[in-house]
Amino acid sequence: MILFIAIHTVMVFITGLVGNLNHIVLGTNTESYWALAVYLVAMAAIVVLWLIASPLTIRYPGVVQVVGRWLVGWLKAFMEWASPKATHTEKDISPYFWPNGRIPTSQHYNYLLSTNWAEWALRIEGLVENPVTLSYNEILALPKHEQITQHYCIQGWSGVAKWGGVRMSDILDIVRPVPSARWVVFYSMADAGADPREGRYYDCHKIEHMRASTCLLAYEMNGEPLNETHGAPLRLRNEREIGFKQVKWIEAIEFVESFAHLGLGQGGSHEDYEFFGYRMPI
Repeated sequence: MILFIAIHTVMVFITGLVGNLNHIVLGTNTESYWALAVYLVAMAAIVVLWLIASPLTIRYPGVVQVVGRWLVGWLKAFMEWASPKATHTEKDISPYFWPNGRIPTSQHYNYLLSTNWAEWALRIEGLVENPVTLSYNEILALPKHEQITQHYCIQGWSGVAKWGGVRMSDILDIVRPVPSARWVVFYSMADAGADPREGRYYDCHKIEHMRASTCLLAYEMNGEPLNETHGAPLRLRNEREIGFKQVKWIEAIEFVESFAHLGLGQGGSHEDYEFFGYRMPI
């Protein structure tokens, strides 16, 4: 898309700027310099607004969140009704899948990794009838599902991979959430950011999405056990949502009625400290 825009912008300049601007701005087949004047004024206004807005959006991400919800929140809510079912084939798998996020560096994580996850366990608690703690082998013993889907990154590091794991719907059947449970919180062993005050990474997902057939707790990637770069021992695949909501290095899951009491109350680590909304459908 960037290349497309760049090429067409260059073509406007090299094939007769004034004439092309008359076509674009005024809709006339003339060589009037009024079109150039309008173009220059508009571009100057855009640059000034960008110079004013950029520092403000960085300084006040919460304001951006509020404005974003007002402008497109309704559209994101509508888009979440759709359940993506698109899958790919083996030939579509990306030759290199870009990693992202902060790999855990704690002694605890490194110890669990050294034991090949023998000492790791997944806590599932909160508003459920049957809270459980599942070992790595117990998760591997649950029915396995595989799918080849595309990972959509907000920064452009998208890719296709084959994921293997247990469906979240099977997890829900085991723990039996109570009717008041509306959100599912996934807690990572990774830090949310460089500032220790941000704590561990977490993100919240609507409980309805957990019933989708393509919503997985993945422990395999491209036929191999998930490695630490891509989220071992366990990572989420909720194919409705954008990449940063696919929590990696999971250590706990909690069912809650509201996420207002978690972090800064915005629904996730990125949502708390950036300008992203808690709804981020692809």
